[in-house]
Amino acid sequence: MFKKILIANRGEIALRIIRACKELGIKSVAVHSDVDYHAMHVKMADEAVCIGPGPSKKSYLNIPAILSAAELTQADAIHPGYGFLSENYQFADICQKCKITFIGPTSDNMRKMGNKLSAKELLRKSNIPSLPGSLHAIKSFDEGASVANEIGYPVILKAAAGGGGRGMVIVESEDELELSLLKAQAEAEAGFGDSTIYIEKFLQNSRHIEVQILCDNNGNKIHLGERDCTIQRRHQKLLEEAPSTYISEKLREKITSAAIHAAQIVDYKNVGTIEFLVEGENFYFMEMNTRIQVEHPVTEMITGVDIVKEQILISAGEVLSLKQSDITFKGHSMECRINAEHPETFHPSPGTITTFHQPGGIGIRVESAAYHNYSVLPYYDSMIAKLIVHSGNRQEAIRRMQRALDEFIIEGIDTNIAFHKRLLENEHFITGNYNTRFINTFMNL
Repeated sequence: MFKKILIANRGEIALRIIRACKELGIKSVAVHSDVDYHAMHVKMADEAVCIGPGPSKKSYLNIPAILSAAELTQADAIHPGYGFLSENYQFADICQKCKITFIGPTSDNMRKMGNKLSAKELLRKSNIPSLPGSLHAIKSFDEGASVANEIGYPVILKAAAGGGGRGMVIVESEDELELSLLKAQAEAEAGFGDSTIYIEKFLQNSRHIEVQILCDNNGNKIHLGERDCTIQRRHQKLLEEAPSTYISEKLREKITSAAIHAAQIVDYKNVGTIEFLVEGENFYFMEMNTRIQVEHPVTEMITGVDIVKEQILISAGEVLSLKQSDITFKGHSMECRINAEHPETFHPSPGTITTFHQPGGIGIRVESAAYHNYSVLPYYDSMIAKLIVHSGNRQEAIRRMQRALDEFIIEGIDTNIAFHKRLLENEHFITGNYNTRFINTFMNL
């Protein structure tokens, strides 16, 4: 087992990893920018090292500084969390060369699955369903128009190296295609340093369903069921829940089997998520996230499995202690992402939190690094908390989330708490009658 793990991240995910380390008897090292000196993850870790100034490129994305901190503190493993360097295969390679364990999949796994276009092509050859679209990068308007006319509008442009909604543009007609392609390429280049774009058929009434998988280094692979991540704004998730009430048991079996098959194809190791679009009884591979997900707590709540601990144990060479038959699902869980943003315009709202009171009671879990007088900084993601509830069924979970949101008091900045309250009162959401365009249609945003 590892003696000391350096956490190459910040905020609530850094705290989440520190907690897992403490329960496993492992020392933890926090890294931080100079503006995060008073951050909660710095206070909670056993050791802390400053790795640069506020901007991410100079601190949390500064590979030489992070590796120097690991060497200085004699850490034998690095956990990247999510975001930042979590899916950077070059960073994983460098860790290996420095004889430091990267807690995550192999760099080969990330190479194969990190690029969406190559991942789709790999799995298409193995008969895992994928949406009609381009087999190669789209480099010109003529190429794009040819593919779009063949599969039919609307289509969606996607960044091959992308994530988080950047480089994704829905195109309704050929008149929009040329400008949309330029926009998508520019966003992809700015966000990922790679302007590669491809085209897929856009499903107008689809659900976003993802499957959590655990894979050890000995070929054992299991899934922890699915999450429904359909509630999105600009392709960014706002609310997630598990299990999905949309899919049938028959379809659930097909989707989870496809996820395990995908993991077998690439000999995947560690924790990952296979994402699908579902429409009716049809499902299509969309992408794989080769890291821990923001929404992992909803799966933990219905299975009782500590996914972060499993990550660490797998990377330490442990054999999975769980078999697929050991995994059972209890009740319903839901997560709201609490962001520092205006609840109607969604404009970012950095500043100082003057009051921070988090909800409590049975079935309530809050993942946050915020506190009274906490500064929401403009350099980093706007998410300041994850509010997770667990109850016996979906209707009870909705009511519990409504109660928890009423108790959650954050003052000094704008938050999207009022947005979530409005969402949970919407009859279409309550009855499950929605799709990935729900926010723009039913919510009139």
